[in-house]
Amino acid sequence: MAEKSRILIIGATGYIGKFIAAASTKAGHPTFALIRESTLSNPDKANLVQEIKSSGIDIVPGDISDHDGLVKAIKEVDVVISTVGKDQLANQDKLIAAIKEAGNIKRFFPSEFGYFLPALSQPRLAAKAPPRDEVVILGDGNAKAIYNFEEDIASYTIRAVDDVRTLNKILYIRPPENIYSLNELVVLWEKKMGNTLERIYIPEEQVLKDIQESSGHNSMILSISHSVFVKGDQTNFEMKPSLGVEASQLYPDIKYLTVDEFLGRFV
Repeated sequence: MAEKSRILIIGATGYIGKFIAAASTKAGHPTFALIRESTLSNPDKANLVQEIKSSGIDIVPGDISDHDGLVKAIKEVDVVISTVGKDQLANQDKLIAAIKEAGNIKRFFPSEFGYFLPALSQPRLAAKAPPRDEVVILGDGNAKAIYNFEEDIASYTIRAVDDVRTLNKILYIRPPENIYSLNELVVLWEKKMGNTLERIYIPEEQVLKDIQESSGHNSMILSISHSVFVKGDQTNFEMKPSLGVEASQLYPDIKYLTVDEFLGRFV
Protein backbone atom coordinates (compact mmCIF):
# COMPACT_ATOMS: atom_id res chain seq x y z
CA MET A 1 0.00 0.00 0.00
CA ALA A 2 1.40 3.39 -0.99
CA GLU A 3 2.35 5.71 1.82
CA LYS A 4 -0.22 8.44 2.45
CA SER A 5 0.74 12.01 1.67
CA ARG A 6 1.75 14.34 4.46
CA ILE A 7 -0.70 17.24 4.48
CA LEU A 8 -0.25 20.81 5.72
CA ILE A 9 -3.52 22.66 6.29
CA ILE A 10 -3.55 26.44 6.36
CA GLY A 11 -6.58 27.68 8.31
CA ALA A 12 -7.38 24.54 10.30
CA THR A 13 -9.08 26.56 13.05
CA GLY A 14 -11.42 28.25 10.57
CA TYR A 15 -14.92 27.40 9.38
CA ILE A 16 -14.18 24.80 6.70
CA GLY A 17 -10.61 24.11 7.80
CA LYS A 18 -11.60 22.14 10.87
CA PHE A 19 -13.67 19.74 8.76
CA ILE A 20 -10.84 19.14 6.31
CA ALA A 21 -8.36 18.65 9.15
CA ALA A 22 -10.63 16.05 10.73
CA ALA A 23 -11.12 14.24 7.41
CA SER A 24 -7.38 14.19 6.81
CA THR A 25 -6.54 12.49 10.09
CA LYS A 26 -9.52 10.13 9.75
CA ALA A 27 -8.14 9.01 6.38
CA GLY A 28 -4.76 8.28 7.98
CA HIS A 29 -2.74 11.14 6.52
CA PRO A 30 0.05 12.59 8.67
CA THR A 31 -1.53 16.00 9.16
CA PHE A 32 -0.04 19.34 10.13
CA ALA A 33 -1.77 22.63 10.87
CA LEU A 34 -0.11 26.00 10.45
CA ILE A 35 -1.61 28.15 13.22
CA ARG A 36 -0.76 31.72 14.11
CA GLU A 37 0.73 32.46 17.53
CA SER A 38 -2.13 34.90 18.18
CA THR A 39 -4.61 32.06 17.66
CA LEU A 40 -2.67 29.65 19.88
CA SER A 41 -2.73 32.19 22.71
CA ASN A 42 -6.37 33.21 22.18
CA PRO A 43 -8.57 31.90 25.06
CA ASP A 44 -11.58 31.79 22.72
CA LYS A 45 -9.73 29.31 20.49
CA ALA A 46 -8.30 27.19 23.32
CA ASN A 47 -10.86 24.38 23.08
CA LEU A 48 -10.53 24.15 19.30
CA VAL A 49 -6.74 24.12 19.49
CA GLN A 50 -6.90 21.36 22.09
CA GLU A 51 -9.26 19.34 19.89
CA ILE A 52 -6.79 19.67 17.02
CA LYS A 53 -3.94 18.46 19.22
CA SER A 54 -6.01 15.58 20.62
CA SER A 55 -6.92 14.39 17.11
CA GLY A 56 -3.26 13.72 16.37
CA ILE A 57 -2.61 16.77 14.20
CA ASP A 58 0.82 18.33 14.59
CA ILE A 59 0.56 22.06 15.19
CA VAL A 60 3.13 24.21 13.41
CA PRO A 61 3.23 27.76 14.84
CA GLY A 62 3.50 30.17 11.93
CA ASP A 63 1.93 32.70 9.61
CA ILE A 64 1.64 32.94 5.85
CA SER A 65 3.34 36.34 6.07
CA ASP A 66 6.49 34.70 7.45
CA HIS A 67 8.04 33.48 4.21
CA ASP A 68 11.03 31.65 5.68
CA GLY A 69 8.95 29.91 8.33
CA LEU A 70 6.36 28.97 5.73
CA VAL A 71 8.97 27.46 3.42
CA LYS A 72 10.38 25.45 6.33
CA ALA A 73 6.95 24.05 7.18
CA ILE A 74 6.14 23.26 3.56
CA LYS A 75 9.36 21.30 3.09
CA GLU A 76 8.11 18.78 5.67
CA VAL A 77 4.96 17.81 3.74
CA ASP A 78 3.75 16.65 0.32
CA VAL A 79 0.45 18.51 -0.02
CA VAL A 80 -0.74 21.97 1.03
CA ILE A 81 -4.46 22.67 1.50
CA SER A 82 -5.49 26.28 2.02
CA THR A 83 -8.75 26.91 3.85
CA VAL A 84 -8.14 30.56 4.68
CA GLY A 85 -11.10 32.89 5.03
CA LYS A 86 -12.13 35.80 2.85
CA ASP A 87 -9.71 38.25 4.50
CA GLN A 88 -6.73 36.09 3.53
CA LEU A 89 -7.71 34.97 0.03
CA ALA A 90 -5.54 37.57 -1.67
CA ASN A 91 -2.56 36.46 0.42
CA GLN A 92 -2.53 33.01 -1.09
CA ASP A 93 0.08 34.25 -3.55
CA LYS A 94 2.44 34.10 -0.57
CA LEU A 95 1.64 30.42 -0.21
CA ILE A 96 2.35 29.86 -3.89
CA ALA A 97 5.68 31.71 -3.62
CA ALA A 98 6.70 29.57 -0.63
CA ILE A 99 5.61 26.37 -2.39
CA LYS A 100 7.68 27.27 -5.44
CA GLU A 101 10.74 27.92 -3.30
CA ALA A 102 10.30 24.73 -1.29
CA GLY A 103 10.10 22.76 -4.54
CA ASN A 104 8.71 19.54 -3.08
CA ILE A 105 4.92 19.97 -3.09
CA LYS A 106 2.97 17.65 -5.40
CA ARG A 107 -0.50 19.16 -4.80
CA PHE A 108 -1.82 22.57 -3.73
CA PHE A 109 -5.53 23.12 -3.02
CA PRO A 110 -6.47 26.83 -2.90
CA SER A 111 -9.29 28.05 -0.69
CA GLU A 112 -12.61 28.29 -2.50
CA PHE A 113 -15.40 27.36 -0.11
CA GLY A 114 -18.77 28.88 0.89
CA TYR A 115 -22.03 28.24 2.70
CA PHE A 116 -25.66 29.23 2.25
CA LEU A 117 -28.12 26.41 2.83
CA PRO A 118 -28.92 26.63 6.58
CA ALA A 119 -30.49 30.06 5.97
CA LEU A 120 -32.11 28.85 2.72
CA SER A 121 -29.71 31.12 0.82
CA GLN A 122 -31.11 34.23 2.47
CA PRO A 123 -29.16 37.50 2.59
CA ARG A 124 -29.20 37.22 6.40
CA LEU A 125 -26.75 34.34 6.46
CA ALA A 126 -26.41 34.51 10.24
CA ALA A 127 -29.73 32.66 10.44
CA LYS A 128 -29.35 29.12 11.78
CA ALA A 129 -32.48 27.69 10.16
CA PRO A 130 -34.64 28.22 7.05
CA PRO A 131 -37.33 30.95 7.22
CA ARG A 132 -40.91 30.06 8.11
CA ASP A 133 -42.76 33.20 7.06
CA GLU A 134 -41.17 34.97 4.10
CA VAL A 135 -38.27 34.31 1.77
CA VAL A 136 -36.13 36.70 -0.26
CA ILE A 137 -35.32 35.49 -3.79
CA LEU A 138 -32.66 37.26 -5.83
CA GLY A 139 -33.41 37.63 -9.52
CA ASP A 140 -36.10 35.38 -10.93
CA GLY A 141 -35.10 32.43 -8.75
CA ASN A 142 -34.48 30.09 -11.69
CA ALA A 143 -30.65 29.96 -11.67
CA LYS A 144 -29.34 26.61 -10.46
CA ALA A 145 -26.95 26.48 -7.49
CA ILE A 146 -25.02 23.62 -5.87
CA TYR A 147 -25.19 22.79 -2.17
CA ASN A 148 -22.68 20.66 -0.27
CA PHE A 149 -22.43 19.53 3.34
CA GLU A 150 -19.16 20.55 5.02
CA GLU A 151 -18.15 17.00 5.94
CA ASP A 152 -18.74 15.90 2.35
CA ILE A 153 -16.57 18.70 0.99
CA ALA A 154 -13.83 17.58 3.37
CA SER A 155 -14.19 13.91 2.43
CA TYR A 156 -14.02 14.61 -1.30
CA THR A 157 -11.06 16.97 -0.88
CA ILE A 158 -8.99 14.47 1.08
CA ARG A 159 -9.85 11.59 -1.27
CA ALA A 160 -8.54 13.69 -4.16
CA VAL A 161 -5.16 14.27 -2.52
CA ASP A 162 -3.50 11.07 -3.77
CA ASP A 163 -5.75 10.37 -6.75
CA VAL A 164 -3.87 10.62 -10.05
CA ARG A 165 -7.17 11.37 -11.80
CA THR A 166 -7.32 14.76 -10.05
CA LEU A 167 -3.76 15.85 -10.79
CA ASN A 168 -3.75 19.36 -12.31
CA LYS A 169 -7.54 19.24 -12.61
CA ILE A 170 -10.36 21.28 -11.15
CA LEU A 171 -12.26 19.17 -8.61
CA TYR A 172 -15.92 20.03 -9.03
CA ILE A 173 -18.26 18.95 -6.24
CA ARG A 174 -21.62 18.79 -8.00
CA PRO A 175 -23.73 15.96 -6.52
CA PRO A 176 -26.75 15.58 -8.82
CA GLU A 177 -29.26 15.49 -5.95
CA ASN A 178 -27.95 18.79 -4.56
CA ILE A 179 -28.51 21.07 -7.55
CA TYR A 180 -31.48 23.39 -7.03
CA SER A 181 -32.78 26.77 -8.10
CA LEU A 182 -34.01 29.02 -5.30
CA ASN A 183 -37.58 28.53 -6.52
CA GLU A 184 -37.17 24.75 -6.30
CA LEU A 185 -35.52 25.02 -2.91
CA VAL A 186 -38.40 27.08 -1.53
CA VAL A 187 -40.98 24.59 -2.82
CA LEU A 188 -39.07 21.71 -1.22
CA TRP A 189 -38.92 23.51 2.12
CA GLU A 190 -42.61 24.44 1.97
CA LYS A 191 -43.55 20.78 1.45
CA LYS A 192 -41.45 19.74 4.43
CA MET A 193 -42.82 22.30 6.88
CA GLY A 194 -46.38 22.28 5.51
CA ASN A 195 -46.61 26.02 5.04
CA THR A 196 -46.43 28.52 2.19
CA LEU A 197 -43.81 31.26 2.32
CA GLU A 198 -44.35 34.79 1.10
CA ARG A 199 -41.92 35.30 -1.77
CA ILE A 200 -40.08 38.62 -2.09
CA TYR A 201 -38.30 38.86 -5.44
CA ILE A 202 -35.39 41.30 -5.75
CA PRO A 203 -34.69 42.17 -9.42
CA GLU A 204 -31.10 41.99 -10.63
CA GLU A 205 -30.92 45.76 -11.09
CA GLN A 206 -31.64 46.24 -7.38
CA VAL A 207 -29.11 43.56 -6.40
CA LEU A 208 -26.40 45.34 -8.40
CA LYS A 209 -27.36 48.66 -6.84
CA ASP A 210 -27.16 47.14 -3.36
CA ILE A 211 -23.70 45.78 -4.14
CA GLN A 212 -22.48 49.21 -5.21
CA GLU A 213 -23.90 50.85 -2.11
CA SER A 214 -22.53 48.23 0.28
CA SER A 215 -19.01 47.70 1.52
CA GLY A 216 -16.81 45.09 3.16
CA HIS A 217 -18.43 41.80 4.16
CA ASN A 218 -21.92 42.76 2.99
CA SER A 219 -20.68 43.71 -0.46
CA MET A 220 -18.79 40.42 -0.76
CA ILE A 221 -21.80 38.31 0.25
CA LEU A 222 -24.09 40.17 -2.14
CA SER A 223 -21.57 39.79 -4.95
CA ILE A 224 -21.31 36.04 -4.38
CA SER A 225 -25.09 35.78 -4.15
CA HIS A 226 -25.47 37.66 -7.43
CA SER A 227 -22.98 35.35 -9.13
CA VAL A 228 -24.52 32.14 -7.78
CA PHE A 229 -28.23 32.84 -7.48
CA VAL A 230 -28.82 35.40 -10.23
CA LYS A 231 -26.25 34.57 -12.91
CA GLY A 232 -26.07 30.85 -12.12
CA ASP A 233 -22.28 30.82 -12.38
CA GLN A 234 -21.98 27.48 -10.57
CA THR A 235 -23.93 25.62 -13.22
CA ASN A 236 -24.10 27.69 -16.42
CA PHE A 237 -21.16 25.87 -18.01
CA GLU A 238 -20.18 22.35 -18.95
CA MET A 239 -17.34 20.58 -17.18
CA LYS A 240 -14.64 19.76 -19.70
CA PRO A 241 -12.93 16.42 -18.96
CA SER A 242 -9.61 17.91 -20.00
CA LEU A 243 -9.89 20.55 -17.28
CA GLY A 244 -11.87 19.06 -14.43
CA VAL A 245 -13.45 16.05 -12.76
CA GLU A 246 -16.59 15.67 -10.65
CA ALA A 247 -16.19 14.36 -7.11
CA SER A 248 -19.42 12.39 -6.67
CA GLN A 249 -18.69 10.49 -9.90
CA LEU A 250 -15.10 9.75 -8.92
CA TYR A 251 -16.04 8.58 -5.42
CA PRO A 252 -19.52 7.00 -5.58
CA ASP A 253 -18.79 5.14 -2.31
CA ILE A 254 -19.01 8.44 -0.41
CA LYS A 255 -22.66 8.84 0.51
CA TYR A 256 -23.18 12.57 0.47
CA LEU A 257 -25.86 14.31 2.47
CA THR A 258 -28.63 15.50 0.18
CA VAL A 259 -30.42 18.83 0.39
CA ASP A 260 -33.64 16.93 1.05
CA GLU A 261 -32.09 15.12 4.01
CA PHE A 262 -30.51 18.28 5.36
CA LEU A 263 -33.71 20.31 5.32
CA GLY A 264 -35.48 17.42 7.01
CA ARG A 265 -33.45 18.19 10.12
CA PHE A 266 -35.33 21.44 10.60
CA VAL A 267 -38.86 20.04 10.39
